[in-house]
Amino acid sequence: MSRTPLRSLQTNVYNSPKERVVQFVLGACAVATVLTLFGIAFVLLGESFQFFSNVNVLDFLTDTEWTPQFVEKHYGIWPLLSGTLLVTLIAAFVSVPIGVASAVYIAEYAPASARRVLKPGLELLAGVPTVVYGYFALTFVTPLLQRFIPDLQIFNALSAGIVVGIMIIPMIASLSEDALRAVPRSLAFGGYALGATKLEVVTKIMVPSALSGIIASFILGLSRAIGETMIVTLAAGATPRLTANPMESIQTMTAYIVQVSLGDTPAGSIAYQSLFAVGLMLFLITLGLNVVANKVIRRYKENY
Repeated sequence: MSRTPLRSLQTNVYNSPKERVVQFVLGACAVATVLTLFGIAFVLLGESFQFFSNVNVLDFLTDTEWTPQFVEKHYGIWPLLSGTLLVTLIAAFVSVPIGVASAVYIAEYAPASARRVLKPGLELLAGVPTVVYGYFALTFVTPLLQRFIPDLQIFNALSAGIVVGIMIIPMIASLSEDALRAVPRSLAFGGYALGATKLEVVTKIMVPSALSGIIASFILGLSRAIGETMIVTLAAGATPRLTANPMESIQTMTAYIVQVSLGDTPAGSIAYQSLFAVGLMLFLITLGLNVVANKVIRRYKENY
């Protein structure tokens, strides 16, 4: 009895009309995403080039004032960048420990019944619109914080950062939980066989083995926090100020983009073109974080 080679069977499957159509559609989707990325980069670079033809790049990167709509104009990116980083740092302090703790509990401690409730619950939290988070920060979190911090301004970086951290908890928890569950259970069983406790197995075997996925979830979550728009627009204020005080009103890069996009700034003006320069800076930061995340995954990835 003759046997058909496996490669021949695969060739016949791939050459069927239905499979060729599916392959073409999937390839077209992949190409479309790449073309979209290049299109965004092309628009940002083209408009930013016009901006930098009027504003010195060195001034843009070193000036500590951002007043494009004032009589005395300054185009230093640092006030917007510091506001963005301040909110992101606060969000990291909130989301990283809670996200990892949630992932460890769901993956290692929670019974099956609790896991069936907690996992969809996290995904439901991820589906809440960011404008709802923004009003939650403005109308609930800020008044609550003012009970303990009387000098806290209505618009401030602290409440915005806390709520941005809450928003990215599902991303960090879900990705970290997937990384933990991808670790072979034989490693945990080996730890138990050697007399390790549950806590020792989790902290010394499971978490280090899933470290690449956990760190990648941190970086991706922070890149999501940097690009957040509605929460910081509603809760953080619109004051481009170079400060490390989270109780003051600040402005992030995304909030400035929203401000310019409202239509009050004349199209074609330098202030309007600054929108694309800020967008280019934001694009490069998030792109850099994604590159770092991919390198971290390759560097610490464990092959089982």
